[in-house]
Amino acid sequence: MNQGQYLKLTKSLIDNFKEIQLIEIENNLDSSTNLKSNNQLLSLFLSAKQVEGCSKRTITYYKSTINKMFDSIKKRLDNITTDDLRQYLQNFKKERNSSKITIDNIRRIFSSFFSWLEDEDYILKNPVRRIHRIKQGRVVKEVLTDENLEILRDNCSEIRDLAIIELLMSTGIRVGELVNLNIENINFNERECVVFGKGESERIVYFDARTKIHLIQYLKSRDDENNALFVSFNRPHRRLGIKGVETFLRKLGKKSNISRVYPHKFRRTMATLAIDKGMPIEQVQKLLGHAQIDTTMRYAMVNQSNIKISHRKYIG
Repeated sequence: MNQGQYLKLTKSLIDNFKEIQLIEIENNLDSSTNLKSNNQLLSLFLSAKQVEGCSKRTITYYKSTINKMFDSIKKRLDNITTDDLRQYLQNFKKERNSSKITIDNIRRIFSSFFSWLEDEDYILKNPVRRIHRIKQGRVVKEVLTDENLEILRDNCSEIRDLAIIELLMSTGIRVGELVNLNIENINFNERECVVFGKGESERIVYFDARTKIHLIQYLKSRDDENNALFVSFNRPHRRLGIKGVETFLRKLGKKSNISRVYPHKFRRTMATLAIDKGMPIEQVQKLLGHAQIDTTMRYAMVNQSNIKISHRKYIG
């Protein structure tokens, strides 16, 4: 019996036995066969996400999140209910003291997974459909001030680190985009570079004269043949990874006595500064590589003093 015939039979049985009282029996996953079936479906789902262009990091996060759910809810996928998932999310939040953002991220992953199962006819109905988006209060996130940036620059002991800071700040690129850059992607004459964003989308970003000078100085200081734009200090000078960038920024933040210095903070600072100085939000969206303009608005924080000046100018 194929999946379509199975669905027709199931619907027919539901119609014929709707007047009969049923006693619920727990359907736990005790056999390795059922566990393998769940894992096979997860593998198929992750393959579909790879085809859609999701990054390896996203695929790993999806797999880890769903496997944790499998470990807790020991049922076949077609028997998992909305109440099962609600209880799981509640327990997860309580046990780990997770934020609303974290829980909603998990809910979105479940929604994507079970929607795919429904679309592919592996289940009759998506149990996440009735679990609504978790409301979150809008928090104004910190950005780096001009003073912060100057202190960070002064505390950079390596020209590579200074070049990284300047490139992050002037382009607003993601850390994953930064570490994937090759020397050939940089056009010094036009002060621009090609980056590959989420879903392997390609876009051009621009950097300032200060960044150009530091990049040229850094490249001249290197004696390796690696085509990566940024490499490790130790031989054989491999391509610098995301963790390497995050680690050096965290240490630089502590050295500079500036709290929470991480790559994404430069991206948010750049977006905020651009909008604050009057750049149209649509152009900021293009620079950041956002598919939706609402995402860009969440990154930007308009300067309150400018709002006050504008109010006096236009309202009185």
